[in-house]
Amino acid sequence: IWSILISSLSTSTVITMTSHHWLLAWLGLELNTLSILPITMKLHHPRATEATMKYFLVQALAASLILFAGTLNAWQTGLWTITNPSPTTTAIITMAVLTKLGAAPTHLWYPDVLQGTTLNTALLVSTWQKMAPLALLYMMTNPPTNLLLLTGLLSALLGGWAGLNQTQTRKIMAHSSIAHMGWVLIALTTSPQLTTLTLMTYMIMTTAMFSTLNNSATKTISDMGIAWSMSPTIMTLTLLTLTSLGGLPPLTGFMPKLLILNELTMKPLLPLATTMALASLPSLFFYIRMAYTTTLTTPPNTTNTEHKWRFKPLLTPTPTPMMTLALLLTPMTPILYTTT
Repeated sequence: IWSILISSLSTSTVITMTSHHWLLAWLGLELNTLSILPITMKLHHPRATEATMKYFLVQALAASLILFAGTLNAWQTGLWTITNPSPTTTAIITMAVLTKLGAAPTHLWYPDVLQGTTLNTALLVSTWQKMAPLALLYMMTNPPTNLLLLTGLLSALLGGWAGLNQTQTRKIMAHSSIAHMGWVLIALTTSPQLTTLTLMTYMIMTTAMFSTLNNSATKTISDMGIAWSMSPTIMTLTLLTLTSLGGLPPLTGFMPKLLILNELTMKPLLPLATTMALASLPSLFFYIRMAYTTTLTTPPNTTNTEHKWRFKPLLTPTPTPMMTLALLLTPMTPILYTTT
C-alpha cells in the first residue's frame, strides 16, 4: 500500500507540473495532499495525528484559495489557463502557494508538522512537496515581484531567528527549509534557471541531511554528540552537509546564494542583497552549533558499540594465591579476634 501511495504522490505532482488548466492543477494538488496524509499518520501516535490534521487543514485552505482564484480568473477573463491570470488572481494564488510552501508569514504550521512525523516523512514534506506549488509560480508569466521579494526576505529572517532556540533536529530542519524557501522566492523574481538551481541544491542537501539523521536515529542535538562512535564517516559527511547548508565556501550551498546576491546587486536592490546576506548568519549559527556537537565534542576514547549509551561489562577477576588465602581466612577472622 505504501508503494501505491508513493506512486500516487509522484503522479499527482507530475499532473500539477504539466497542467495548463486551473482545475487540473487544483486536482493534482488535492491528490498530492490526500496521498501524503496516510504516510504522515503512519505512526498511529497522537502527535502524528495532530500533525496530519494541521497539514490537512492548511493544505485544504490553500487549495480552496487556488480554486477560488481560478474561478475568479475564469469569470474575469473567460479563460482557465494558468499562464495569463488577472492581477487579483495572481495575488490570491501567490498567497495560497506560499501557504503550501510554508513560507513566512504563513509558516507556523510547518515545524509542528515535521516534529510530529518520522524523519522519512519529514524528508518528503521538505523536498518533494515543494515542487508542485512552485510549478504554479513558474507558469505564471507576471508573478507579483514585490510580494515575492517581501515574503522571501521575511522567510529568510524568521527561519534563521526562530531556529536559534531549537534543540529538536526536525524543527531545526523545518526552520532551515523556511529560510531556504526565502532564497528560492527571491531567485524566482530574477531568473527561473537560478530558481531551479537553488531548489535542486536545497533538495540534494536536505536529502543528505535527513538520510544521515535517519541512519543514526538522532532526534535531538544531544543525540548527535554521541553518534560519532557508531559511524565516524557518516558524521564527517554530516559536518560537510551542515556547512554546505549554511552556505560556506567552497561547498555547494555557497553557489546559489552567491548567484542570487549577484543578481540582486546587478539590479537596484543592494539593500535587499545586504539584508539577505545578514539574514543567513542566524541560520549559519545553528548549523555550526549542530556541526560542533556532531564532530568537535567527541571524546578521544570512544567505544565502537552499536548502543548509544556507554557501559563497561562486569569483568570477573582471575583468582590469585593471595586472594584464595584471604577467602579461606575470612570465616576464621572472628575466632582469631576472640582468642586474642
